[in-house]
Amino acid sequence: MLPLSRREILARCGTGIGTIALAGVLRDAQAADAPRATDPLAAKAPHFAAKAKHVVHLFMNGGASQVDTFDPKPALEKYHGKPIPTGNLRTERKTGAAMKSPYSFKKYGQSGIEVSELFAKTAAHIDDMCVIRSMYADVPNHEPSLLLMNCGDGRQPRPSLGSWVTYGLGSENRNLPGFVVMCPGGYPIVTTQNWRSAFLPGVYQGTYIDSQHTQVDKLIAHIRNTELPLDKQREQLDLVAALNAKHLADRANDANLESRIRTFELAFRMQSEAADVFDLSRETKKVRDLYGDTTIGRQLLLTRRLIERGVRVVQLWSGAGQPWDNHDNLATTHKTLAGQWDQPIAAFLSDLKQRGLFDSTLVQWGGEFGRTPVAELPALNGRDHNHYGFTCWLAGGGVRGGQVIGATDDFGFAAVENKMHVHDLHATMLHLLGFDHEKLTYRYAGRDFRLTDVHGTVVKEVIR
Repeated sequence: MLPLSRREILARCGTGIGTIALAGVLRDAQAADAPRATDPLAAKAPHFAAKAKHVVHLFMNGGASQVDTFDPKPALEKYHGKPIPTGNLRTERKTGAAMKSPYSFKKYGQSGIEVSELFAKTAAHIDDMCVIRSMYADVPNHEPSLLLMNCGDGRQPRPSLGSWVTYGLGSENRNLPGFVVMCPGGYPIVTTQNWRSAFLPGVYQGTYIDSQHTQVDKLIAHIRNTELPLDKQREQLDLVAALNAKHLADRANDANLESRIRTFELAFRMQSEAADVFDLSRETKKVRDLYGDTTIGRQLLLTRRLIERGVRVVQLWSGAGQPWDNHDNLATTHKTLAGQWDQPIAAFLSDLKQRGLFDSTLVQWGGEFGRTPVAELPALNGRDHNHYGFTCWLAGGGVRGGQVIGATDDFGFAAVENKMHVHDLHATMLHLLGFDHEKLTYRYAGRDFRLTDVHGTVVKEVIR
């Protein structure tokens, strides 16, 4: 038998390649249909016994300064107005000399952890908080760093942490979204990408609420149908659902169409429950005063009410844009922003404890990166972006409190001890929720995706 020519080999193998490709497509289709076989928001068991059942993310968008909040650096006092003697100081823009913190620090709790005066009331809970001073990210730019912190990737369209958690655990309340996002005054930078579901079914995407408002009709657009009573709406929705079901069957169970159908149903059910959960007049005056009658206070009180009703993930933003991005006038602006958050955070943590929700609720505080220990030119009263070293803290939900993990250098510029990447933070948070981050996956485009991509290590010191 004569040996095969290259052309004959390719011709014979080509048919096999087609079969392999078809098998991959069929596997993807089967995996995509799996969530549809049952209710995608039905409560699900995690991989192992979970410490936490809910996540609350307090997002200081723009990048709060670590050396002015939870990472004191006495060396900045000594070198204030002078060049910092370090060879690894790399900044995005031109910066000047060292800039000491305009705020004082003191020790709190039995753990004696130092916290800035900006968060003196929050610091009353320091023995229940794990302060991570060695966080680092990839780049010093807002957009990719926001997406990295929220979605685990700064470039590609990936599902957000809230979407992954809701996909993995489902929801405990069928009349409210499983994942709620509050941002007063409009969207933050990169808008809805921060809470997108990407290739996960759309039912897992965050539901946005403009928390600057107090009336439920303004908090959630189109929450009420002013034209039809509930019974007529139900008839109308049933008809639309029947038509959409036929439409869906004719289009091979299109995920986007199915998500729209479920959104119609959820919107109908929310009319009664949302009117109750967002009505803060149902709370006592004592509780309302504890949180404070401010936008941030109201949204944290709303968060507690949502968690009580089984909402899985709530993310709270400081406001539209990037409020903590203080390239100048930091002393005044950081104080104003922290003043909006400090009392409500303390009230929220106290309220969770009083109601028995603290141990089942994982609370995360922080921004997309930190800020430089040197002043930014030309004003010399603000700080530039800094992704090399910054701080976040975790509390509740199985977190071992009263401890500091990691450290930055003497000036607070770069993480140098027990460095913790954003992927490690996500892996640890998923572990607290009962998930092996390497096994919480979704098959898309021929591969299994996960929040941490091919990275991430669980930091066991965080876990109680």
